[in-house]
Amino acid sequence: MSRPLDPLVPEALRTLLAADPGDAAVDGFTLLLLTTRADGWPHQAMLSVGEVVCAPGADDLLTLAVWPGATSTANLRERGRATLTAVVDGVAYALFLAVEAAGDVGRLARFDARVVAASADEAPYARLDGGIRFTLTDRDATIDRWRATREELAAS
Repeated sequence: MSRPLDPLVPEALRTLLAADPGDAAVDGFTLLLLTTRADGWPHQAMLSVGEVVCAPGADDLLTLAVWPGATSTANLRERGRATLTAVVDGVAYALFLAVEAAGDVGRLARFDARVVAASADEAPYARLDGGIRFTLTDRDATIDRWRATREELAAS
């Protein structure tokens, strides 16, 4: 059952996004970034905690890092809207975002996003055990890259 939330990053998600990318609590944690293509169909991309940062002191602001040639990047630039979803502690969250291009961060395109609406989905008869998860093939190099990206996102 879906219920509306205040237009903020929920605390449970904020806590995960604040974790260091090498922390076991976020191993394989995946967020889905949903954008709309020019033909009106949705496009799905996967992001990690290495590519999403909550703005300090602003519970409704996020910064995203997306590959510059990605379909998601073009969609974000052209339409300025996205939905970011994640499963945390048995709850499926959806954050509806107003997005603006904000230059580059390293090799990635940077976007500033404001949460304009949010929802939580839970079923009274079942608990979500998790969402999409991944295993890194080169853990050390990837986490080093994510840490550098997050530092740049947080600093600008």
